[in-house]
This record gives sequence, C-alpha cells and structure tokens, in this order.
Amino acid sequence: MRAQGKQVRHEEEEESAFVSMTDMTVGFLFIMMILLAFFASQARETDTIPRSDYIAVVDQRDRALETLLEREATITLLEQKIEDLEAQLADLRDKLKVVKEERDRLAEQVENLTAENAELLDRLQKSQKTVAKLEQEILEKDQEIKRLKERLARLERRDPLEAYLSNVAHERERIIKDLRDRLLVDFPDLKVELSEESDALRFQGEGLFRTGSDKIVESKRAIISRLAELLNEMLPCYTISKTPMERSNCRAGFIMIETVQIEGHTDNVGRDQTNRPLSANRANSTFFAMTDAANDIMQHLNLKRQPVLSVAAYGSDRPVSTNDTAEGRATNRRIDLRFIMVTPQDTDGIEVIRQALETVGGQE
Repeated sequence: MRAQGKQVRHEEEEESAFVSMTDMTVGFLFIMMILLAFFASQARETDTIPRSDYIAVVDQRDRALETLLEREATITLLEQKIEDLEAQLADLRDKLKVVKEERDRLAEQVENLTAENAELLDRLQKSQKTVAKLEQEILEKDQEIKRLKERLARLERRDPLEAYLSNVAHERERIIKDLRDRLLVDFPDLKVELSEESDALRFQGEGLFRTGSDKIVESKRAIISRLAELLNEMLPCYTISKTPMERSNCRAGFIMIETVQIEGHTDNVGRDQTNRPLSANRANSTFFAMTDAANDIMQHLNLKRQPVLSVAAYGSDRPVSTNDTAEGRATNRRIDLRFIMVTPQDTDGIEVIRQALETVGGQE
C-alpha cells in the first residue's frame, strides 16, 4: 500500500515537472517571437529608383502584399489549428487524470482483495491500456503542436525589405487619408478622393479651375492654402527638414518621401498643344499658391537633398474616367497630389534612410 502511494506521488511529481518544462518552453518560444518581431521592426533601408522603375517596384510591392496576405491567412489557420489541438490536449489530460484516479482506486482494491478477484484485475488491466493509449495520444499531439509552432515561427519571420516596403505602402495610404479627412473637416463639400492605387489625392479640376482657365477660382484658393499648411506640418516626419520634428513625435517608422508631385491633367477636348500647357499652368498655379501659403514648404528635402514638392503636367494622357460624357471629362480635368516614396532595393538602404531622418536639419 505504501509502495503504491509512493509510486503515485512519484508519477505526480514527474507529471508536474513535465508540465513546468512545457510551460517554460512555450514561454521561451513566445519571447523569441517577440524579439524577432522587434528586430524586424528596427530594420531600415533606402535607395531611390527612377520613374521608369517605379511602376515595376509598385508591381513587386503588390505581389509582395499578396504573398503577405496569403501568409497571414495561413498563419491564422495554423493558429486556429493549434488552439483546437491545445483544447483537445487539455481534454485528454483531464481524461487521463480521471482514468489514473480510477486505476489507482482499482489497484488499491486488488491489493486488499484476494487473487480470485478476476473482475477487478481485468478492469485494472483495461485502465492501464487506456492510460497507455491516452499517453500515446498526448505525446502525438505534443509533437504535432511542436511541428505547427515551428512552421508558424518560420512564416512569421518576414524578410526585412518586404516588411519595410509593406510599411511604406500602409504609411503612404495613412498620410493621404489623414490629409483628405482634415481637409474635409474645413471644406465638407470638397470633391477630393484617393486614387485607385491609394498613392494620390485627387481634386476634380472643375472645383479649382474654370474650363479652359489656369487661374485658381478665388473662392477655392483657401482650399489650396489649407492643404499647404497641413502638408507643411506633416512633411518633417518624412523628409530632411530644416525645421525637423522630434522623431518620437512621428509615426513614420523611418519612412521617407521622395516627391510630393502636383500633377495637372485635362480632358481630351482640344489639341494637345493646348491641353498640355494648360495642365502645366494649372499645376504651377497650384504650386505657387501652396508655396505662398506655406513659405518654408520648399525646405523639406528628400534623400538627394532636393525639395520634395514638385510639378508635373500630363495633358490628357492619363484619364481616370471616360471622355465620352460631360461628367467623365469633368473628372479628368483635375489636379492630383501624388506621394512617391523612397523604396530601397536592398536592406542596406533602410539604414541609410534611418540615418538621414535622424540627422538634424540634414547636417551631421
């Protein structure tokens, strides 16, 4: 009887040690995952690519985002499977505890009864088989959980460049939405929207200019002025600025803007010899209205120490709607404020961006 009690206590101590070691292992893995995520978030890079490569980079980014979404879906499925298996494991442990208690009670009865008590011996043997079966199932579940966690950890180890480019895309969209929302607070009737690629603010031209004119409608000049003020407040977080913000006050994550491009567009009515200069003049009118409203906006520089605010004109080359209807043509007569970000091609560039943004006023 005492021997049996010692054996039970010994088994309980082994089980407790096993559980403690398992908890320690899980905790260690969780800490490692946090450290990996932290180090990944600290990585930075930069390099500037020409416009001709920009579209290719955008395509690569989109494919990277698609791969990331697929990975995140896989991670979600794996996490759900792990959760289900852990629930099954807990249930198996509860069953094992109950069966072990039953086995111990039967063993005690067998010890006190005569050898002829075949029924109790048979029940004890069955209980022992059940314990062995459950312990084997637990071992198999533990091994499967370990394999799934290792796979999950591999999936969560994102490439630093991929993670950075993903952050660039998300941060650019956040910047543009924030500018739009703050403008709409002051001008709730303003016709402004995000581009399809979420890389530009789009102002319908009829709202700022009269047909055939490159002069800003006076009643709309306040919109341009407010836009310049908001942009001037935001740019120090993403540029080399002579009036830099404290990095702790920025949410940029060491992401840098290459160019904020004021783009002029027209519909296809008339000749290109007329439309192209008209789109250029509208873009220039917007540019000068913004620099008049925010005198120091040209002090915000990109990685090449060039002002980020620039002008481009496309005439009727880049419609966003049909030119077959009056409404479509009105949509195409517009000003776009496009944000082109610094997109490095290797991980060394992230550190270059970080150092540039940490440099006060662009001076070492």
